Amino acid sequence: MAEEQQVTAPKLEDLYPDPAFKEMVDAGLFYGRKKMRTHPKMKPFILTNRNGIEIVNLGKTVEVLERAADFLRDRVAESALVLFVATQPPAKGAVELAKEFGCPVVSARWLGGMLTNFKIIGKRIEYFKKLKADWGTPVFDKYTKKERLMIEKELGRLTQLLAGLESLTEIPRALVVIDPNLHMTAVREARILKIPIIAFANTDSDPALVDYPVVGNNKASVSINWFLTKLRIAMEEGKKLGVQKAAEAEAARKAQEAAAAAAAK
Repeated sequence: MAEEQQVTAPKLEDLYPDPAFKEMVDAGLFYGRKKMRTHPKMKPFILTNRNGIEIVNLGKTVEVLERAADFLRDRVAESALVLFVATQPPAKGAVELAKEFGCPVVSARWLGGMLTNFKIIGKRIEYFKKLKADWGTPVFDKYTKKERLMIEKELGRLTQLLAGLESLTEIPRALVVIDPNLHMTAVREARILKIPIIAFANTDSDPALVDYPVVGNNKASVSINWFLTKLRIAMEEGKKLGVQKAAEAEAARKAQEAAAAAAAK
């Protein structure tokens, strides 16, 4: 947040007179990066510059966020696997959101080939799950104390690498990334496999690399949490929609069975 302190308070009431933006302004979403670090393709997402700091066009942020939320809602309604990527401390809310909806999340570091070499990574995840499930049970009674210590060390190593990925049982159908610049390997792998990407990006990112570049201050936890709150709402709607569609499908199936039974009489 050091860059924010260099900004003499802009007249935000002039930049954002619409009260609909108050929540975003209060969360500090309007803070971009220094002008010298701004990506050329970010110009449409920038409103103005104050004291060398880019001021984000929150109207554009809302526009992209609405499209991203609709996309995420539909994927959740289909029970599609959504992978979250957020390794920085201010983004720990993403880990909580992923756990809340049973989504896999990368919170430590991205393993190269996690998507493009998923067959191998998937086997390691399954091995980790089995090791964790068996640990502390009579399964390990046959091993010596030294062997158990080695296994415990291996379990600790795998926990650091794979914790949060137990539900990554297949290639995800969507990626949610907090700061694509920090997770460029993840972005590149997703692009190779044509996996849609929702990214909370700042003005120093290339918006062309992701499908839904939601631009805002992605260095502060309050701004990140504002973004995650909007995703939570979309995911809750998707979950309800999925339950509704499942109920309608079940009702249609029963109606078909009843009609078939009646026709057979």
